[in-house]
Amino acid sequence: MDIQAGPLLQTINSPGDLKKLKRKELHQLSDELRQYIIDIVSVHGGHFAASLGVVELTVALHYVFNTPYDQLVWDVGHQAYGHKILTGRRDNFYTNRKYKGISGFPKRTESEYDSFGVGHSSTSISAALGMAMAAKYKGEKDRKAIAVIGDGALTAGLAFEGMNHAGAANTDLLIVLNDNCMSIDPNVGALKEYLTDITTSHTYNKLKDDIWKALGKLPLGKNFTREMASKLEHSIKGFINKNSNLFEALNLRYFGPIDGHNVTKLVDTLKDLKNIPGPKILHILTVKGKGFSLAEKDQTKWHAPGLFDKITGEIYKKKYELPQPPKYQDVFGHTIIELAEKNEKVFGITPAMPSGSSLKFMMDKMPDRAFDVGICEQHAVTLSAGMATQGLKVFCNIYSSFMQRAYDQVVHDVAIQDLPVIFCLDRAGLVGEDGPTHHGAYDIPYMRCIPNMVVSAPMNESELRNLMYTAQLETTQHPFVIRYPRGEGVMPEWRTPFQEISIGSGRKLKEGRDIGILSFGHPGNFAAAAIRELRTEGVDPAHYDMRFAKPLDEALLHEACKKYGKLITVEDGTVVGGFGSAVLEFMAGNKYTNEVMILGIPDEVIEHGTPKELHKQAGYDTTAIVKAVKQLMKDEVVVVSLG
Repeated sequence: MDIQAGPLLQTINSPGDLKKLKRKELHQLSDELRQYIIDIVSVHGGHFAASLGVVELTVALHYVFNTPYDQLVWDVGHQAYGHKILTGRRDNFYTNRKYKGISGFPKRTESEYDSFGVGHSSTSISAALGMAMAAKYKGEKDRKAIAVIGDGALTAGLAFEGMNHAGAANTDLLIVLNDNCMSIDPNVGALKEYLTDITTSHTYNKLKDDIWKALGKLPLGKNFTREMASKLEHSIKGFINKNSNLFEALNLRYFGPIDGHNVTKLVDTLKDLKNIPGPKILHILTVKGKGFSLAEKDQTKWHAPGLFDKITGEIYKKKYELPQPPKYQDVFGHTIIELAEKNEKVFGITPAMPSGSSLKFMMDKMPDRAFDVGICEQHAVTLSAGMATQGLKVFCNIYSSFMQRAYDQVVHDVAIQDLPVIFCLDRAGLVGEDGPTHHGAYDIPYMRCIPNMVVSAPMNESELRNLMYTAQLETTQHPFVIRYPRGEGVMPEWRTPFQEISIGSGRKLKEGRDIGILSFGHPGNFAAAAIRELRTEGVDPAHYDMRFAKPLDEALLHEACKKYGKLITVEDGTVVGGFGSAVLEFMAGNKYTNEVMILGIPDEVIEHGTPKELHKQAGYDTTAIVKAVKQLMKDEVVVVSLG
């Protein structure tokens, strides 16, 4: 489908073109930009509501500032679709998030206008402050650094660390707070309430505005210098703000709140702020999903809805003739409720992903036992640790790539104290279109190297349920990782009775003759499919579902090493330090010399695409396993009829 941009937007190939427009034309451009995002995303997919909410801000920023010389950092990066379209990527924006197309997030290697890679949240203030400090050191007095932080990103500790330093660094930094009361789900916590208070406090805002206006009208006399006026201004503002405004208390000059959908007001305000030195924050109010009524009403649903009819709002769903397996995250969401009904010590924690992780089910049914703590992975882990000290069985559900942000807490607060926190690492492996910032590639090595840690992965939904059941038993007294991929499993009939799994035990799924395949987690299904294909060609591999990368099932490994001279390991994590490495360590320790091929995510950054495309690229899909078996077998294959 050929999607045409509006007449004004068609003329914008760079911010330089944007600056040629008259101020009054910015309203039309904003409307066209919003419609173009709707047109493209409805047909090609992607994040949706977040970028609609910052259309006017995007236009105003590029109209006022001299990008890319002025450094603009987006946070969270899924707000930057309009930014991409205005900076030379309009005509190939349809490739957004597609294999070998442009990234769904700002990316330094993609454009000089993308000053910082931002897939995770809350990095903008620290990054932009670093840029501002560098500009100051280099004497680039005219160079500006702007951090746009929104979609709940301000709740993370890193954002506060950045503001704390910015208030003392005396650099020319502008923070734009995009306040829409949302991340993917509604924002939570005291900060949300605080922002609401300063937004809606008529007394505070009227007093502040009246005094600021009066500063320019006071008959102060000829001997009253500019320096004295500045001191008076700061004194009066200090009286108002130090006791009532968190940002001013951190020495950030606070402006706002203002309407984030009034593009000319934004332009005028940004022009004024551009000439005010020092660290400052502009608070704007926006509506996530602005301009698409259904997205405005249900912002969580329309965060990334997939393909949809832009007229009727119908979200297209895949149609299946047969019952389909559920998503792993939904199995988690329903299973934790079953466990909580049986065990009063079971609790659930998630950092701002209740819908994505499906903990929302438990939050709705048991609101006193399941909590969204906001974009605060570090807090989520240590909160879980504190609860575990009191005998509770806490399922701390965090996406694999987000868990990287809480690594010290995993080591210091959980593992060293040997607390039985249960880490459910959703989105393990290659997640697809979100790309390298979200791939769960590294959790097997970074968890496996920690003492006291159990690291497991289910091959299917039933195994996920059993691992969850095992993890919450009183006899389980160590930190316990359960990692599973994004999306559908393999079992339409998944609600099986709970069975305890002995920690560190794998299972032999199939005897074989020629070669042994050791799989870890969901890729075991790729191995099973490869074995079925190989059997039609007379090759008969054995298959072991190992279940645990730590502790390993040494009995099964001894059996496989003694019986098969050639082994293949399969995992959906990095091959450096992962499950295959664990097998090699075992073999070295036991002086085995088997020939081993490790399949998994290679030691390189895997870009975005569909999971199927990325599994093929990484080299651990069914076809890759068949090829690996044949490569190892070479001329040793004896073709026989296997019936």
